[in-house]
Amino acid sequence: MAIKIDGNFVCIGGFCFCETPTGIQFDGEAQSTLFCDLRIFQGTVSGYSSGGNPGAINTIDKFPFTSDTSATDVGELTSGGELSSSQSSDAFGYGSAVGGIVDTINKFPFSSDSSASDVGELSQARSSAAGQSSNDNGYTAGGEGSPSFDSTIDKFPFSTDTPATDIGELTVGRQGIRAGQSSSVSGYSSGGFGDPFIVLDTIDKFPFFADASATDVGNLTISRRAGAGQSSEVSGYTSGGGSPGNQDRIDKFPFAADGNASDVANLTQAKRGNAGQSSTTFGYNAGGEIPAALDTIEKFSFAADINATDVGELTQARWNTAGQQV
Repeated sequence: MAIKIDGNFVCIGGFCFCETPTGIQFDGEAQSTLFCDLRIFQGTVSGYSSGGNPGAINTIDKFPFTSDTSATDVGELTSGGELSSSQSSDAFGYGSAVGGIVDTINKFPFSSDSSASDVGELSQARSSAAGQSSNDNGYTAGGEGSPSFDSTIDKFPFSTDTPATDIGELTVGRQGIRAGQSSSVSGYSSGGFGDPFIVLDTIDKFPFFADASATDVGNLTISRRAGAGQSSEVSGYTSGGGSPGNQDRIDKFPFAADGNASDVANLTQAKRGNAGQSSTTFGYNAGGEIPAALDTIEKFSFAADINATDVGELTQARWNTAGQQV
């Protein structure tokens, strides 16, 4: 069983102790009252949608979590088009592989409405991957490489602008994943295209506190590609996607135990290529295609398994956009 010390965390296997000014938090089966926040992936202020198609869109849109309001244009990526995967630290939004099968990592600040800068490269060029975020690192998993479907899990640090490193593999090479989820200790990739263009229902999981390959821990309720991923404190969600027909299904799977997803609600429209964002209380879906491009922003509750509602619009209709949150 691996033991790792990371900042104020001491991790034994999949469980972590966190030292705080008021006591010790144990993130395990006997979890105490939370003294520190392990939910870096969820936001409390704003959601973002970055890039997309048609027409090689480079716009970064922002919308508030505190009210149901349409998005505003707050900046631009370094280039336009599909944003392969997205990550969020507590201070910056990230997007990797901007505009096709490329290796670019973009970063933009949450503290001001500003455009992105190029801060590093993936270990290899790819598109249509899944993104995950731990407290300290961003991850890009799978994707369409050249010439084959890719299984690589890349990691890059939030603390410095440096290239990503290859730290493991998914259980199978795949592209069109896009649906990445993050718990406090693990990253997940759900669905996608496997070679030769077989739509998958696989849910893969890999650890944040060790550089290791993923394991197959469950299945979605239906095979799909190009869905969106959301994460609550306790569950991962996969929304929409193509199978190959578009879906409006919202699947939920638990972080506490390895198991299959269940169908818990529906989006307002069947779609694929939508972006996922997560507040502490709601999952959001922005954009997508049906096949016409959509500008819809909708949200669904983490507390209750109920259908999504339309809460606003992006500044322009788009698909294969990516989501971030703060």
